[in-house]
Amino acid sequence: MPMKLLIALLLALTSVFPAFAQAPQPPEVAARQYILLDLSSQQVLAEREADAQADPASLTKLMTAYLVFNAIRDKKLTLEQTLPVSERAWNERKGGGSLMFIDPKMTPKVDELLKGMIVQSGNDASVALAEGVAGSLDLFVAMMNRQAQAWGLKNTQFKNVSGLSEAGHHSSARDMAVIAAKIIVEHPNFYAIYSQRQFSFNNIRQDNRNMLLGRDPSVDGMKTGYTEAAGYCLVASAVRDMPNGQRRLLSVVLGTKSREARAAESQKLLNWGWQAWDAVRLFEAGKPIATVPVWKGAVPEAKLGAAAGVFVTLPKGQGDKLSTVIERTDPLVAPLTAGQRVGTLKVSTAGGTAVASVPLVVLEPVPLAGLFGRAWDAMRLWIK
Repeated sequence: MPMKLLIALLLALTSVFPAFAQAPQPPEVAARQYILLDLSSQQVLAEREADAQADPASLTKLMTAYLVFNAIRDKKLTLEQTLPVSERAWNERKGGGSLMFIDPKMTPKVDELLKGMIVQSGNDASVALAEGVAGSLDLFVAMMNRQAQAWGLKNTQFKNVSGLSEAGHHSSARDMAVIAAKIIVEHPNFYAIYSQRQFSFNNIRQDNRNMLLGRDPSVDGMKTGYTEAAGYCLVASAVRDMPNGQRRLLSVVLGTKSREARAAESQKLLNWGWQAWDAVRLFEAGKPIATVPVWKGAVPEAKLGAAAGVFVTLPKGQGDKLSTVIERTDPLVAPLTAGQRVGTLKVSTAGGTAVASVPLVVLEPVPLAGLFGRAWDAMRLWIK
């Protein structure tokens, strides 16, 4: 899945896309803000106030985790490495939030701290990991904000790593969806932690607060949050095997009234996404969509396709009412490199409503022809 395209879509859309003439109406959702995405097709299926700034509570730990995952990927930390527990991390016990229950006499492993932060939502574990990556909380929070800016998250600003309410600490449903999608796509191995139902540390067992993990077998993550200001929040991700490949939905609900409500409203959105919409795979990744003439090339034709599989999400039963049009550079002149963009595949309904616009790339390189071949094609182009 091309993440730049996904992020651009999430940030740009402010209403359900595509705007079908008979688009399914979303259910009533008892949340201040919400958004539902089909990550397979990179489409927003439903939303309300998705760009409104809100207290993200422990959903903040999605960004904290993302940066820790990056540090492990970049070999700045290892899972087996132990980290000290500072007085600052220990003092999180005074804040009234969730804890892993670590103290300065302990040296937990990074792997344990990750599970303490993700499964148990430990504020103390979040601080210990942030200090382990950046050396100080201030430096780590600055990293969080630089990353948010790099992604273009205009409604997000972090003041801490755990999500405790603080002036100026805010995000939005759409921005949280971008962060969650980043983790799913870039860190699939670490994403598996979000499906863990419970974790024990120092003989203290705590359950994952995501109630959907025990209710819906398709749900495999992701993160809960609560503060008095934020209400009860949940990012939920679910995947199902379909005849044309896996399909993943991602919901974000902010500001519900209880733990049960955040689970129930998220489930309602996910169920509607499965039942009211179909994901249709139009083309497979790396398979030719068109074969077109090439001038001055060592071979006469180039195979064009999409870098990733082309999926679209449509109202149930409308999958056979699509048309596709290829817009491409003409004339196409060698040399061409694999992955070079040379056009766009546009997908629309029979009534002309735009559904998707996908970059069309060269699948196999086309080197220059020899001197005679180039001269011959140059003359043909001049005559043309």
